[in-house]
Amino acid sequence: MTIVRGEPDATQKPVSATEATAEVPGVLPEALTGFIGYLLRRVFAQFTTYADGPEDDSRDFLVLDALTGGDWVSQLDLAERLGINRTIMVGVIDRLESRGQVLRTRNPDNRRQYILSLTDQGRAAVETGRRAVAERDARLTAALSAEQVGRLNTLLARLLPEGSQELVQGTEHLVEQAHHRLRRLGDEKLAGTGLRVRHYGPLSVLAASGPCPQQRLAQELAITGPATSQLVDELVEGGMVVRGRDPHDRRRHALELTELGHARLKEVAEAVDLLAADVAELLGPGGEDELRALLVQLLEPAHPGVSEAAGRLV
Repeated sequence: MTIVRGEPDATQKPVSATEATAEVPGVLPEALTGFIGYLLRRVFAQFTTYADGPEDDSRDFLVLDALTGGDWVSQLDLAERLGINRTIMVGVIDRLESRGQVLRTRNPDNRRQYILSLTDQGRAAVETGRRAVAERDARLTAALSAEQVGRLNTLLARLLPEGSQELVQGTEHLVEQAHHRLRRLGDEKLAGTGLRVRHYGPLSVLAASGPCPQQRLAQELAITGPATSQLVDELVEGGMVVRGRDPHDRRRHALELTELGHARLKEVAEAVDLLAADVAELLGPGGEDELRALLVQLLEPAHPGVSEAAGRLV
C-alpha cells in the first residue's frame, strides 16, 4: 500500500507554505550534510518540487489504499496510523463517502467510532492511483538502480513506527513519512524551549560566520529569501539574534547571535545529536552510512558536491 504526505501532530504548529517550499538548488552547508534528518528533508523538498496533483487527492488515495486490507474499525486510529490530522481526516472521509468510494457506519461495539469500508468504486480508484504512483516513483528515483531503490525503501521503513510500516510503500511516500517522523522526534526533544530542530541550521551558520547579511545566510543554507526571513524573525523574536550593521558595508544590516543565541545553539545541537543517535539505532549497523549514500545520490544533480561533503563528515 502507499502512503502520502503526513500531517504534523495536532499539538504542533502546522508547517507554513513558505517553509514547506523553502529549499532551493545549490551548494549545501557541509556541517549539516552528515545528518540523515537533514538529507531526508532536502530529498523531501526535492520530491515536493515535482508535485503534480492537489494534496487532497494524495490524502484521499492514501486512505483508500489503506482500506484495501479490510475494514477499519476506528476512523481516529486510521488517522493516527497514517499521520493525518484528525480534523483533516473527517474532510477526507466526507469526500470519499460522497463519491461512493468509502462506506462509513457506526461501530456497534463503540458508538463513538466509525467503521470504514472500501466500496467497488473505491477499489477501482486505488488501482488507477497505484499505477500513477509507480510511474511517479520511477521518475523521482531515476538516479538509482532498481536494487538501490529497494534498499532505500527498506531503510526508510525502519524510520517509521512499527504500526505504520505495513501501510507504507513507494519511495516518495516513505521519504515523506520518515521526514515527518524525524522532525517530530527532534522537536519533542526541544519541548518547552521554544526551539525547533529547524533552528539549528541558521544558528550554527551565524555562530561560525559572525555578523552575516540575511542574503548570505539564505545562500549558506540554500533556502529561499522568504523562508530565511521567517526563520530570522523567529530567532529575533526569541532574543537569539539581533539585526545590526554589516561591518563590511555600513549601508546594510547583518545578523549576529546574542549571548542567549549561543546558549540556545548548544541546546538545539544537543537535541540534533540525540536525534542522530536515535536514527542510527533505528537503522541498525551500517544502515546510517548506507542510507546517507543513497540520499546524497538523489540530491547530487541539484546540489553538486554533496556526496563529497557528506563523505568528509562520516
